[in-house]
Amino acid sequence: MKKLVSTVFAAVLGGVVAVTSLNFIQDNQTPGGKVTLTQKAPVVYTSYSGTNMGNMPDFTLSAEKSLNAVVHIRTKTSQNNNLTYNPFEQFLYGHSNRPYIMEGSGSGVILSQDGYIVTNNHVVNGADEIEVMLNDKRDYMAEVIGTDPSTDIALLKIKEKDLPFISYGNSDVLKVGEWVLAVGNPFNLNSTVTAGIISAKGRSNVLENDRSKGQFPVESFIQTDAAVNPGNSGGALVNTNGELIGINTAIMSSNGAYQGYSFAIPVTIVKKVVSDLIEYGNVQRAYIGVSINDINSKFAEQKSLSVLKGAYVNGLTTNGAAENSGVKIGDVITSVEGNKVNSVSELQEQVSKYRPGDKVNVTVVRNNKEVILPVTLTNIKNGTEVIKKTVPVLTSSGSLGATFEEVDQDYLDKFKLENGVKIAKLNSGKLASVGMKEGFVITSINKKKVFTADDVKKALENKTGNVLVEGIYPNGMIASYGFGL
Repeated sequence: MKKLVSTVFAAVLGGVVAVTSLNFIQDNQTPGGKVTLTQKAPVVYTSYSGTNMGNMPDFTLSAEKSLNAVVHIRTKTSQNNNLTYNPFEQFLYGHSNRPYIMEGSGSGVILSQDGYIVTNNHVVNGADEIEVMLNDKRDYMAEVIGTDPSTDIALLKIKEKDLPFISYGNSDVLKVGEWVLAVGNPFNLNSTVTAGIISAKGRSNVLENDRSKGQFPVESFIQTDAAVNPGNSGGALVNTNGELIGINTAIMSSNGAYQGYSFAIPVTIVKKVVSDLIEYGNVQRAYIGVSINDINSKFAEQKSLSVLKGAYVNGLTTNGAAENSGVKIGDVITSVEGNKVNSVSELQEQVSKYRPGDKVNVTVVRNNKEVILPVTLTNIKNGTEVIKKTVPVLTSSGSLGATFEEVDQDYLDKFKLENGVKIAKLNSGKLASVGMKEGFVITSINKKKVFTADDVKKALENKTGNVLVEGIYPNGMIASYGFGL
């Protein structure tokens, strides 16, 4: 027994010595194979102040300022499977091909105490109902004041006073690498805040650009790596002071969820669009009247340019703002009112801040020299006056029990129509009795197109016999009504 104990003790002691020696050698082994004695650096822990760690910025104040001013938007939109309506289906089969309701959600930002809210056009486009829920859970129904598909901005209004709101910042002074917060309601998760940095400025080719549909997007997005997901659309991008610097709009993703690239509309564009919608009912878009190209080193070499940043002028609108102000083909536009222009998208952003008739100083590089030219911006018709939204003309018909409204070109373009007259108000009468609803746009009567309210009245008033009325509802449902007069 004594021999056994001695043997075991010796074995254990030898193992401990061996392991200890091996660890010592490995800890101090150099690439050359020599063992050197080194003093390990002491462990240093980052100090924690309780509200901030190390050199990280403190986002708490910015979050507190913005959370109560960002709202959750929920929409309901009527849709129909085959987009047709048969008025006899209810009578024959006991049911009708009624539209089903699609629900959507997004975010919005309160801009004033009296209830103006900005969001994305794609959040509310085509919606029949728009509900706004504040951060304190109060609910309101919202009306659409105006929209601008070119910038993907919509302006809403709720009936309330003394609301919390976010102050405008200045997106022109943003720098790449600056910290920002994205505030919104992703995946219906109310009041969510994420942090990131400005990854780039002046990003373009983000929105759909289909000229056949009349879509001419104005793009100069702020790119950020703050996590933005479906539901964040229309929410706030704020700086560390809690000021609004952008409206979160899009993400670049292969699966529909955040993958590191998100884009926001600069607040300089937002501010101008909102102001126009409130004052005029539509956006007063200014035009400089140039056809332009981005510049790279190869292009600069071909054109013998001395600059690599700016917008190269390769064409001019006849009698347009630029041509009348002395801009020439071959010039490179490098700034507008002192704000640098590094690309085509940045020139679009700067011009979009102004209205027709505004005068701006445009700096161009010509023959390797800077030239400053005063330019008076124009509207799309080359005039300098603002274009106010036309007030619809209402025409009433007592015998038909309806008030008609001539639809504008935007409505016709939306549904790809050539003509149409809208039922603005419907009382008891012949049209209501056959199932027509307010909002129905009559496009033809007895296969004859109608363009004005008088066309409808002439076709239906004091007439006898069978009538076929065809048209479309605001949700896209096509309908026809056959009845006798």
